[in-house]
Amino acid sequence: MSQVMNFSDVKALEAFITMTTNDAEGVDKAAFDLGEMLTNSRAYELVVKQMQAEPSMAAILSERYVGSKHDLEALLQYPQNSFGYIYANTMKEQGLDLNYIPMLNIDSDTSYVEYRWRQTHDIWHVITGFDISEIGEIGLQAFYLAQFGLPFSGLVVASGLVGSILYQPEETGLLLDAIACGWHMGKQAKPLIAQRWEEMWSKPLLELRQELNVIITP
Repeated sequence: MSQVMNFSDVKALEAFITMTTNDAEGVDKAAFDLGEMLTNSRAYELVVKQMQAEPSMAAILSERYVGSKHDLEALLQYPQNSFGYIYANTMKEQGLDLNYIPMLNIDSDTSYVEYRWRQTHDIWHVITGFDISEIGEIGLQAFYLAQFGLPFSGLVVASGLVGSILYQPEETGLLLDAIACGWHMGKQAKPLIAQRWEEMWSKPLLELRQELNVIITP
């Protein structure tokens, strides 16, 4: 049965279309806007319901754990093979800013999930080995999609494919490979959204990947 699009649907569609363009600044803003709009969607509610059926995810949802502030200078004092050091060093080398994430009011399970994946997004890059290139980002979004069905990730993957076909068709094969890799890795790994990363800084990165069954293929 067809439904009439409401104002929120139209704004979400506009944001999605913007994400298929080559306007980097516009894409970044559209991505955050779309993420916030989706927190009230039926798709997001279904994701949370499915998460509540998995014990480790249900526990993190119940606690709404956000961890301590990521102090990069303090993390650089850890051993060089540690997760904390490698994360901090990666952030420094790539010039990534911890304050780029817009604040969200955590007043529901959906808003908590949206905040937490944004807060730990760069951690997921380090854990999974996906770089911050456009293709690496799409690969990581496929990983999110496989792990817990994040609606935003599905739209990012779709917009990435559309954008590639329209503007960079020579890279479509590489993009599809990254999507397949991210999906397969996400299905194999333990739920990363359920991890208390801020309590694991001292662990060797390779050991942590093994514990979480994150299998990186060449």
